[in-house]
Order: sequence, then C-alpha cells, then structure tokens
Amino acid sequence: MQKIGVHLSISGGLHRALEKAKVLNIKAVQIFLKNSNRWNAKPYSLEDIKKFQDAQSLVPGIQIFAHSGYLINLAGSGETYNKSIDAVLDELNRASLLGIQHLVLHPGSHGDRDIQSGIELVAESLSRIFSSGQKAKLLLETTAGQGSSVGWRFEQLRGIIDKTSHPDMLGVCLDTCHIFAAGYDITTEQKFDATVSEFDDILGIENLKLVHINDSKRECGSRVDRHEHIGKGLIGTKGFSLILNDPRLAHVPKILETPKFNDDEADRMNLKEIRSLLN
Repeated sequence: MQKIGVHLSISGGLHRALEKAKVLNIKAVQIFLKNSNRWNAKPYSLEDIKKFQDAQSLVPGIQIFAHSGYLINLAGSGETYNKSIDAVLDELNRASLLGIQHLVLHPGSHGDRDIQSGIELVAESLSRIFSSGQKAKLLLETTAGQGSSVGWRFEQLRGIIDKTSHPDMLGVCLDTCHIFAAGYDITTEQKFDATVSEFDDILGIENLKLVHINDSKRECGSRVDRHEHIGKGLIGTKGFSLILNDPRLAHVPKILETPKFNDDEADRMNLKEIRSLLN
C-alpha cells in the first residue's frame, strides 16, 4: 500500500501533528521542527520528545518527514549564510532527537551570483554541515526556478550532490508543482514518462525519497511557485493519476502541501481526490 500523507501543523506541540495524522488515517506526515519563519527556537524538553513519541505509537508504521525553515539559504552570503548553516545543523539535531530520518531542504538562492556559483556554494555548505557527524539525511527539494533559486533543473541537484563530500547523506524530494513550473510537463503519459526517465537518468530513482503532491496555479515553465488543490490546477487529475499509479514511484511516500481551509477540510478533500485516483 502506498504511503499517502499531508504536511500538518505543529501548533500546540509537535505531537499534535501525529494526533491529526491518526484522525486523517494517513500513512505519512511532514512537519516543521520549529517556527518556519524564525531562526531560533528553544530546545525541546524531555516532555516535548516524550509526547511526540507517545503520539507516534498511536499511528504505527507512519513515515515522518521534517521540512526545514524558510529563512535558510545555503547559497546566501554574510549573516544570512552563517545563520543558515547553524539553522540546518540545529534542525538536523532536532530531527535526530525525534527519530526522524529525513529533513527536506530548499537548496537556496544564489542572488547576484550565477547558477554554477550557487551550486558550488550549496555543495560546500553541505560538506561543512555533514562534517560534524549528523545522522539525519537531507532531501534536496526540486524548486520552481523562481527568482535566483537553485535546484530547478535536475542537473543542478546532480551538481550539488556530486560536489559534496558526503553524497550518501543526501536524497531528493520531488515537488510536482515545482517541477511543472520549472518546465517539466507531466500532464500526458508521454511527457510524464519522459520526465521520470530524465529524473532517473540524471538523479536516479533510488535517490527519490519523497514526492510533494501539489497541483499548480501557474502554467508549465512559468517558474512561479503557486500550489493548488489536486485536480483544480494546470497539472490536473490526469497528471496525478500517472504519478500515483506509476510502479517506478510506488515505493515513494507522497505528501500533500496544498492550501488549507476550515481546519482539515481542505486536507480531507485533497486526500479523497488522491485516493480516488489510485488504481
């Protein structure tokens, strides 16, 4: 059985996300490890960790992923760059304390540099981070190519991985909205197959550890990151049916990051749509 899940809020405590996961009857979940728009947060208490572990025991077999904060930019400069290194180290440590094996990371934005310089700086940053003996692995997320972001072509992620000193500590998270916005069309069987084959040739399917399932408000190649509910955007139900039923991707957990409304009403709507597309 495929592991389908949702990114859930940790408002009120980390354990709240797992309690909600049980209510939604999902087999995978993604959470932030702290406020995603702040650099710092107080350390976890023993009570925080125990509550999380107790909640996890109520959803046996659930696969948990963490997503790093939005301020992090490993292709940045100055104070932002230094804070980013510290923030990734902190989040990897938090993940390990909770027993979470994978932390999803947007590679960063190169600013006024060129893309190759951005790739090299991200790789150098990752080598620094993993030289400290971190246990949790990082999943580099495909980006939409908005602004000066790094990672919107599969070759860019390959370049980062090849240039790090710890490639074994890295995997890939594919975001459907992002790759579509970046120019990878997945709306027909032929185009979808070509995209997956290209991913496999460049990055290797075995390195794909997570798929973010999001429709796109904007057209293919727009390089604008705007998530939409499943089947209500420009990828459409055909594209998601292909993703969900491709045997090459059957082993990869798939997590919704679609817009929220009315508590979990939107999540329930999108989960229902996803489940209806599974053969």
